[in-house]
Amino acid sequence: MGGAGCDRRKTREETHEKWLKLHEMARKGPVPTKHPALAAYLTRWLAEVIEPNREPTTYVAYEPLVRLYIIPSLGKKRLDKLTVRDVQIWLNTLPTLCTCCDQKKDHRRPENKRRCCAVGKCCRGYPARSTIAGIRRVLRSALGNAVREELISKNVAALTTLPAAGKTKKKRQRVVWGVDEARRFLEHLRAIDDPLYAAYVLILVLGLRRGEVLGLAWDCVDLGGEQLWISRQLNRVRGQLLHRETTKTDDSTASLPLLGLCVTALKHRQHVQEDAAKLPRRSGRTPISSSPRGTAHRSSRATSTGPSRRTAAGRACRRSVSTTPGTPAPRSWPPSTFILSSQCAACGTRRSR
Repeated sequence: MGGAGCDRRKTREETHEKWLKLHEMARKGPVPTKHPALAAYLTRWLAEVIEPNREPTTYVAYEPLVRLYIIPSLGKKRLDKLTVRDVQIWLNTLPTLCTCCDQKKDHRRPENKRRCCAVGKCCRGYPARSTIAGIRRVLRSALGNAVREELISKNVAALTTLPAAGKTKKKRQRVVWGVDEARRFLEHLRAIDDPLYAAYVLILVLGLRRGEVLGLAWDCVDLGGEQLWISRQLNRVRGQLLHRETTKTDDSTASLPLLGLCVTALKHRQHVQEDAAKLPRRSGRTPISSSPRGTAHRSSRATSTGPSRRTAAGRACRRSVSTTPGTPAPRSWPPSTFILSSQCAACGTRRSR
């Protein structure tokens, strides 16, 4: 043992245990001589692995979780010193962590607009369970890449457990649209001749994603055969439009039959585009949901007035009353799809008369 003021020396047993561990690591592969901090590794992982090799939307989803949650809490720890216990204790604190207080959201507002944490009134902006699951998923993916690069021997994030659902402070109230609410929404869009009426019909009746609807062009629609093909997407990433010739999943690339309401809405949209452009019938890669100038509409503008809230765009995309793309046949769809289609079609017939 060292004298007064000196650090305690390692015992023979501790030294021998570390020696055995190094030999075991050497047997499995090269042993790194220098380990970065977790923050430095995550920054490099995002820049060199995720951004060039994954979809831009994946990087946009991963980056804030790393920057706002993982790095502030675990970033100073050395990559090889991170343990299962460290990650588990951190995960257990997330359900009771007010993100507004932790990230100083209210402090960044002008002084006359501060209303909660900056003035001593915690708003209890706890992360949802899905957010916590996403944070753990990102860390697990990053550490899995570190294992493949032979920087560490095991993925400690994969060995942790998510906090129980009852421990999460933020309770998300799920409001699902019924047939009547969806019908009223479509009737309102039809009454004001909204340019995204056909897009919302496809979202609510066929369950298309927002990017799939915005990327749908006339060369993927057969109105005579009452069929459409889902094969591309149009998204806005970092303020820029992103055209992709792929869908989110392989199963999403499919052909779907068009119900009567969808055919009627698409024909109306086609005539509107023809009249606006003063050109012969459009075809090819012209987007169905484009503006008269050929640019993409912003979905939020469709819900700025009327009975629905501004969140109707995301709500309709996420909680459609029908199924997701890739449905093999109409007979497998829920009855609400046909109820909505028949009610809206009957309403449209009455209006046309």
